[in-house]
Amino acid sequence: MFIWDGISEFIAVVETGSFTAAGKRLGISTAQVSRQINSLETRLALKLFYRTTRRVTVTETGQLYYQQCKPLIEGLEEAELVISNLQATPRGKLKLTAPVTYGERAIAPAINRFCLQYPELEVELQLSNRKLDLVDENFDLAIRLGQLADSSMMAKKLHSRRQYVCAAPTYLNAKGAPHSLSELGQHNCLVGSVSHWRFAQTGKMRTIKVKGSLQCNSGKALLDAALLGIGIVQLPDYYVAEHLKQGTLVEVLRPFRQEDDGIWAVYPHNRHLSPKIRLLLEHLDHELNR
Repeated sequence: MFIWDGISEFIAVVETGSFTAAGKRLGISTAQVSRQINSLETRLALKLFYRTTRRVTVTETGQLYYQQCKPLIEGLEEAELVISNLQATPRGKLKLTAPVTYGERAIAPAINRFCLQYPELEVELQLSNRKLDLVDENFDLAIRLGQLADSSMMAKKLHSRRQYVCAAPTYLNAKGAPHSLSELGQHNCLVGSVSHWRFAQTGKMRTIKVKGSLQCNSGKALLDAALLGIGIVQLPDYYVAEHLKQGTLVEVLRPFRQEDDGIWAVYPHNRHLSPKIRLLLEHLDHELNR
């Protein structure tokens, strides 16, 4: 009998709420998860879950057992990470996610150079504008832009990001430029996936709800609309910097611009001792700030 048998499967089912999701997290079949849980319940002579055709619910005894097992598993994971730190060369799989446009422009090239340095690593990079669940989907790290909301994760600031409110000269010649935040309501604002724009006013962050004739979850599409003179847009520097330099876009509301919106690496707390994560963070910090 192995005392650890079924524990990882048990914890995964509690945290994901289903045998299928637990199997996906662990990379094993649903049937194997079920067998391990049944064996664990037999060994303990306890019922850990209530099962129906629609859902799985942890029992009161199962919840107590989870609270005792969780720190033990985390301790075992950290012990393995400490030992893996002794390896001179990082190995195994590294899974991360980043937003699409910034990922294509900055993160993917940096990851490609990281792969050249450490050829024994197997790297999976998923570009998505959805905020994927790092724990449930077994990601080692995520690149997040702007204000962070998930305080349960560890975070390292990698670089600065500025948001510019700007418009084409043709729009400004026709409609005029706003000089205060209250004037935004008189303009056609090109709206992204979030309908609130962030500004700095008297040393504090302020959000303004905007609206206009176009809403799109693509920064590139909003940039194109702004260049055509359709309206005013708020976009990060990596979209608009060259256009501002060339004069095809003009910044407005400059006194209210936030100087630093932040680009972050976010990762689960049990990953912080991993040599793969440490080396990747050092690499990204160097690549994005050179």
